[in-house]
Amino acid sequence: MSEIDDYILAHTDPEGDYLYRLYRATNIHLLRGRMASGHLQGRLLRMLVRMIKPKNILEVGTFSGYSAICLAEGLDDGGKVYTYEINDEQEDFTRPWIEGSAVADKIEFIIGDAISEAPALGITFDLVFIDGDKRTYLDTYEMALSVLRPGGFIFADNTLWDGHVVDHAYDKDRQTAGIEHFNDFVARDDRVERVMLPLRDGLTLIRKK
Repeated sequence: MSEIDDYILAHTDPEGDYLYRLYRATNIHLLRGRMASGHLQGRLLRMLVRMIKPKNILEVGTFSGYSAICLAEGLDDGGKVYTYEINDEQEDFTRPWIEGSAVADKIEFIIGDAISEAPALGITFDLVFIDGDKRTYLDTYEMALSVLRPGGFIFADNTLWDGHVVDHAYDKDRQTAGIEHFNDFVARDDRVERVMLPLRDGLTLIRKK
């Protein structure tokens, strides 16, 4: 971590002991542990939720549960995060961490395919956090728009994909291609407003008109 990264974290709210332990466990026990949101992005997600004040949040891609907990921390009483993880092998690690958190009552952890299953919930969402399979980001985005209220928000994670989006060595990589197609499509989509932030691995904030 660079000196400037240390400085930023020193001037940002701490993540707290529970999330610190979850992030450590994620990196010790899971492959690609850095996929978890981590301290800075986690505090940003909590802050954005407090600013937007959503009632219902949909998360696509739970992974270890770090971001779901951060999103839930920002919710007012009565708010709910519905988080989908398509990889059922993830459940044994993730469910105990979610259920052991202080915001467990605000999180519905579901093993399944959000693209096909989330619309069946019959819920209109105020915020959707996309952090699932990069190869299906466009399909996830269209689903998200279909269940999102006008004026609602989509946060899309990993939209810089470790810089691969501008590195031609990755032109044939399917995950990189998925992110590139998503980014290009959203940039031209007149149904939304958008801004891409160079935070961590890229975070695009999208507002449905």
